[in-house]
Amino acid sequence: MMKKHFFVLLTCVALVGVTSCSKKGKNSSVDTYMSDGQVRGSAPLAKKSMGAPAAMSYIPPGTYHLGPSDEDMNFNFNQRNRQVSIAGFWMDKTEITNNKYRSFVWWVRDSLAATELGFVKGGSTGVSGDSVKAIDWVKAKTSLKFDSKNLEKLGDKLVLAPDNRLYGMVELDPEKFRYRYEEFVLSEAAKKENYGMARKNFIARENVKIYPDTLVWMRDFSYAYNEPMTKRYFAHPSFGNYPVVGVSWKQAKAFCHWRTAMQNKFLQSKGMAIESNYRLPSEAEWEYAARGGRTNSMYPWGNYYPRNKKGCLLANFKPGRGNYAEDGGFYTVRADAYWPNDYGLYNMCGNVAEWTSTYYNEGSYNFFNEMNPDLRYDAKDSDPPYMKRKTIRGGSWKDVAFYLQVSTRAFEYQDTAKSYIGFRCVIDLSPKMTK
Repeated sequence: MMKKHFFVLLTCVALVGVTSCSKKGKNSSVDTYMSDGQVRGSAPLAKKSMGAPAAMSYIPPGTYHLGPSDEDMNFNFNQRNRQVSIAGFWMDKTEITNNKYRSFVWWVRDSLAATELGFVKGGSTGVSGDSVKAIDWVKAKTSLKFDSKNLEKLGDKLVLAPDNRLYGMVELDPEKFRYRYEEFVLSEAAKKENYGMARKNFIARENVKIYPDTLVWMRDFSYAYNEPMTKRYFAHPSFGNYPVVGVSWKQAKAFCHWRTAMQNKFLQSKGMAIESNYRLPSEAEWEYAARGGRTNSMYPWGNYYPRNKKGCLLANFKPGRGNYAEDGGFYTVRADAYWPNDYGLYNMCGNVAEWTSTYYNEGSYNFFNEMNPDLRYDAKDSDPPYMKRKTIRGGSWKDVAFYLQVSTRAFEYQDTAKSYIGFRCVIDLSPKMTK
């Protein structure tokens, strides 16, 4: 009886404490949802959500037929037509361009230099997601100069070693541009067999070299003269609005992380709600978006040909037996070239093939879930090659029309870069976002 009376007394004291401090819900966090003893709900602390993301199109939720819209002419047997449903999301209207990816590269460069020269807050030790906040950017922007005198101050951590220099010229070493980040792997934490394991077991840490591999233009084509593209494609302003290439799946993923960090930094500074992460689309999301609402069509523009009724080619690819220039571009073209599909997306087929988040498995269509189907596996460096396969979609400037079909599957290894593979991002936001 004494214990029961003691509990009642504590309860009364607690209630008196709450009610005596309450003044119409202004002085206590409890008052925001129980000012009159009734549960009223608690709103998030952020003031508002962000507007529509720049240069992105909303892809509404819907159902479509994943897989071939025509016969499997190559007899690959790596897909079967089945109906699936996709939730709504936002997608970049174009592939990520050289200019957009260069912003990432220069940010990493400046972050490394600022860290090395001590322009940091709170003792940051390197370039990573937290460096978005840790670096004193006001001081860095006024003090960072990449001339020969200042480059010498950076030592071996950012510039070419003496024996790698031409005529002794001090230059930045792109191989040393690395981006470090951490992420919580929800897909692993959600597995039933991992229930109860410590949080640390699901934290992945990456340290990624982010400068594009410009040598892909020569490496991909034996006995061909492509040196000008190696020297100019990522460096010359005339290619600024062309899709970035020479970027591996890991580098594309690092870009998504950086883009998210930059967005969240801005939203936090304005007291706004933190939004979803930018990411690579799943294979099913990519195909759904590429179809533009045409569920059984071979191409984003419909059936059956890559030309319109006037005979004009509708994408950048390899017509016929190799007439590369017929479509208006010998290599890649601007990311916004040709006509967009019905969702406002440019070059979903042709120009450059695009990375997806999906692990490539020949039989995955047989066990995909019909709701937001996806198969993910972030392979380790020690894994065998077949575990590192990632699905690419859309075909490219060097492919024949078969690879432009929205249902055609292909793959590349996640640590490999090519002159014909780029990417675009997606983000999960409300369809009611307005500018």
